Amino acid sequence: MLVPELRAWRAARPHVARVARSVKPHVARVTRAVRTRPVTVTTPQLTAVAATVGLALAAGAVAAAGPWDSSGQRTAERDWAASRAGEGGADHGRNSGTSPNGPRPAPSAASVLAGLGGAAGSVPPPDEKALGDVLGPLLKDPSLGTRHTAVVVDVATGKRLYGMGPGDPLTPASTTKIATAVAALTAPGADHRITTRAALEPDTKEVVLVGGGDPTLTAHKDAKGWASLADLADETAAALKKRGTTEVTLSYDTSLYAGSGQPPSGVEGNLAQVTALMVDEGRLDDSASGAAGRSPDPATDAARKFGDLLQERGIKTSAPGPSKATGRSKTLAEVQSPPMSALVERMLTNSDNDIAEALARQVALASGEKASFEGGAAGIRTQLKKLGLPLDGAAFADGSGLNRDDRLSADLLTALLTKAGDPGHPELRPVLTGLPVAGFTGTLSERYAAGADRTATGVVRAKTGTLTGVNALAGTVVDTEGRLLAFAFLASGTTDRTTAQAALDRTAAALAACGCR
Repeated sequence: MLVPELRAWRAARPHVARVARSVKPHVARVTRAVRTRPVTVTTPQLTAVAATVGLALAAGAVAAAGPWDSSGQRTAERDWAASRAGEGGADHGRNSGTSPNGPRPAPSAASVLAGLGGAAGSVPPPDEKALGDVLGPLLKDPSLGTRHTAVVVDVATGKRLYGMGPGDPLTPASTTKIATAVAALTAPGADHRITTRAALEPDTKEVVLVGGGDPTLTAHKDAKGWASLADLADETAAALKKRGTTEVTLSYDTSLYAGSGQPPSGVEGNLAQVTALMVDEGRLDDSASGAAGRSPDPATDAARKFGDLLQERGIKTSAPGPSKATGRSKTLAEVQSPPMSALVERMLTNSDNDIAEALARQVALASGEKASFEGGAAGIRTQLKKLGLPLDGAAFADGSGLNRDDRLSADLLTALLTKAGDPGHPELRPVLTGLPVAGFTGTLSERYAAGADRTATGVVRAKTGTLTGVNALAGTVVDTEGRLLAFAFLASGTTDRTTAQAALDRTAAALAACGCR
């Protein structure tokens, strides 16, 4: 089992390697100077090398960083983002003691919720015309396809600062997950946990594995904080032995969900069959995110793995078959997922379709709907309506955004983000903290790495959206004046994913760099 520090280092190695390559020329240049002639290595030279080498340390620190702080940003992200700005060492404050001959300190990336503090009352929001002058030309990029919309909102006031077709509903792709997240944190709520249990039918030796809809239930030896199938087997075996039972008939129950679990696009590497019982999202490898081969029958596979674990613990089982736990069954053991807030963050960061569809069904159940694609869509609309969000033209067909029948407006997406930053709705904060961070996490980890866009590293936080012919980006930035801005850019009719994503990244980076007064 890897200790957390080693896991963190392994996760950081690609970043460290990239930084090491950039450090090498600077180190070599100073080394040659020292070896070939008797010169004094100046403070600026040493500082420049130290600052560059410090990137490698910061890269490792990012991977090992703890939970989001009260401002919504990890310290390691601020330091690394500041160092990557290319202006010198990290900002150590007004009285840092940095030599006046050293390179000018790079500005630290602002905290994600900074614009909601005192600065919001003293610094005016961007000027609407100036903002339009910056964004307008960028949004005319032909890479953004035949139709596109855009909205920028000042989160502190809720005022729209820029709009291009703000109310026009377009296919949102995975930015749909922002709506799913807000609905899930509203009902069933941020503290809700999903239960998987093993039940014994009375007067029989039938053990039923009852799915509660937790796709993060894991069969891996190291559960890493997620609900563990091995723990469930431990407790179930102990309970059976206490009853003097060492041989059972094994069944599984997926009746919590209704309707077809077949996604409109079919079972593929990005989404397994949607069922109330699965382990590790039905993945056929050891991955926890991204595309992967999927089991054609996740529920049966989960039950088989559970049976294998029971047999390892001295309980002989039959081959599992489908069943339904009766109201008279007795729970032998249960495990629970992390709270909904953690599931939402993982779902948004990794753009996890399996979690998104599971959360949509949890919303359906909490809203009195059937746990199906249709019920999830109805439940999401119900919860967003309760929050008073602008739903004109909106259409929900699933929770993940894979269905091309989904329609959201840029107005709705920015309203969702603004609501998540509302001090009156702290339960929605995981929507902001779960957004991928430019250059650091999830679906933005490899973007904003070069050119002018790299100055937005650690500053842009946004949910990506990608389908064939569709590209989207919706999230938040803290501008150069300290205002927290929510934005949504939706593009349809795109022909090249790479150039469309680059155009969206340039636009978000320009927004982050814009004081626009």
